[in-house]
Amino acid sequence: MGRLNDSVISEFVLLGLSSSWETKVFLTLIFSLLYLGIILGNLFILFLVILDSHLHSPMYFLLANLSLIDMGLCSTTVPKMITNLLNEYKVISFQGCMTQTCFIHILGGTEMLLLVAMAFDRYTAICKPLHYLTIMSPNICVSIVVIGWVTGVIHAMSQFSFVINLPFCGPNKIDSFYCDFPRIIKLACTDGYKFELVNTANSGFLSVGTFFLLILSYTFILVSVWKRSSGDLSKAFVTLSAHITVVVLFCTPCMFLYVWPFPTSSLDKYLFIVDFAITPILNPAIYTLRNKDMKIALKRLHKQRYYLRFC
Repeated sequence: MGRLNDSVISEFVLLGLSSSWETKVFLTLIFSLLYLGIILGNLFILFLVILDSHLHSPMYFLLANLSLIDMGLCSTTVPKMITNLLNEYKVISFQGCMTQTCFIHILGGTEMLLLVAMAFDRYTAICKPLHYLTIMSPNICVSIVVIGWVTGVIHAMSQFSFVINLPFCGPNKIDSFYCDFPRIIKLACTDGYKFELVNTANSGFLSVGTFFLLILSYTFILVSVWKRSSGDLSKAFVTLSAHITVVVLFCTPCMFLYVWPFPTSSLDKYLFIVDFAITPILNPAIYTLRNKDMKIALKRLHKQRYYLRFC
């Protein structure tokens, strides 16, 4: 990554979200509160699953891993976005930009595979309850998580390996609050068309494939419930609607950017706020406030603390 002369850029300028000072202060407050909520909410899920033995099941093992990934994904972009909102000169080093991009794709790719695994877990629990513990054994669950991480790393490194070798000698302004492969490739001093195709084939396929696998899984679940409950889908639909909402919110920005790559508008940077700040805070709300097991575990934890305090 060494730079040999001054004609090669060593940093990128992130144009951010807004030029109005009042709006910047407002966004700083909002995103600071969101980030705090994301970290506290997902840490709460992570520690509750670890501490409560009743939650040592495949579903909550995958949920704890989702919380870990959500914290990592938002931490790669939101803190930098918050600091840049109040800074006039919004720069990120070449190395920092590449590192941020790699972590975004590693964590994003891993989360997509994990969401598919969680949908399969629910499908198995509802449609094949007698074989659930056999299919979703501890070894299988660990293997799923490992495969997810390996897939995320391969997904990121396969793009990083050619982007890092592109020449950057001209403009260095990125019209966004974060670095990403499509916008970096646009700044390269070479014809980036073939690299754009590789990026589209890689990230676009993963985004669209994940989205349709998730929708297909939830469709199978709804059909199975409909057949077993004589057409009464109300309870299942209420439960799954929140999950489907998260899937749509998470996958839509990815499909917008990577299936229709390199847009001339800056709409995608606003859409990705959903992935980095909205979806990670929805997961604790959906899986905790709407989940009976988590509520019971929280009461048990509260009783244990009360008991220890007076013993």
